[in-house]
Amino acid sequence: MRKNTPTILNADQVAGLIGKLDLATELRGMFAELGQKQAIQPAQTVTLFPEDRGDFITYLGAQGQSGVFGAKLSPYLVTEGKPIITAWTLLLSMETGEPLLLCDSGQLTTERTAGTTALAVDLLASPKAASLAIIGSGSVAQAHYRHVMDLREWDTVRIYSPGLGSDTARQNQWRDLCKDVVFVDSAEAAATNADVVMLCTSCGRPVIANSAIGPNTLVTSISTNVAQAHEVNPDWLSAAQVYCDYRATTPNVAGEMVLAAQDHGWNPDEIRGDLAELTNDLAPKPEKGKPSFFRSVGLGLEDIAAAQAVLRCLEGAN
Repeated sequence: MRKNTPTILNADQVAGLIGKLDLATELRGMFAELGQKQAIQPAQTVTLFPEDRGDFITYLGAQGQSGVFGAKLSPYLVTEGKPIITAWTLLLSMETGEPLLLCDSGQLTTERTAGTTALAVDLLASPKAASLAIIGSGSVAQAHYRHVMDLREWDTVRIYSPGLGSDTARQNQWRDLCKDVVFVDSAEAAATNADVVMLCTSCGRPVIANSAIGPNTLVTSISTNVAQAHEVNPDWLSAAQVYCDYRATTPNVAGEMVLAAQDHGWNPDEIRGDLAELTNDLAPKPEKGKPSFFRSVGLGLEDIAAAQAVLRCLEGAN
């Protein structure tokens, strides 16, 4: 019988498990549950602290078939200097109501974000995709590459981020990940003729021109803390085949979707599918001759799936 006290893992302990997690399987299974209405994904909420001392975002989720539910809490704490941002996930049993795991979610958030993008690439990119472009070069971009590196036979991997050309240490990190990586001097140079372009930045404004995106290219984008953050131009959505992580919540949060609907006549009903539908073969795959766009904003269920991966890894080791 499980003890009442949950397993508690700090950031270093979670980091030691990252390479052992089967996050791809957990995420695919979770989105399949969501599409089968066996999982629940409420909208995320923001709670402001008194006296302008910051806020915290709550990410909730419940997986019926897996028998777990929980929440990630991510506070933004105002200080006299740099704000403090942390994240912790609490996983509980749907059978007993007892807590199972409390873990630092800093690196897990990076991993589940990259894993979600990778699932989208696997489902949406051409089976013959061979050219990969990544805009951004930090830990998030590196995690994205690790999660997609074995999904296709990439013969070209191009990377761009400002300052990377003079950052020898960062370049060496990438060469350790991909010995044939090519560093270029602009986002457009990276994206030209790419089959897949992954945008992995913390920028709140577009990082790539519409003209750089090819007619059969899949572009993926993630969220940042910037208000109405968007890594692509909102007007481009009308020219793209649009997909997202979860259509019930993403259009109300993703900056380019909000602005495209507000200023450019785009309608969220034009979203062709989300990961819940795609994993259950309930949405069409991209058609040739028109670019595709996948947008994720981060779901509580992704955090629950990541915590599940940690818990299964720990149980498998015991």
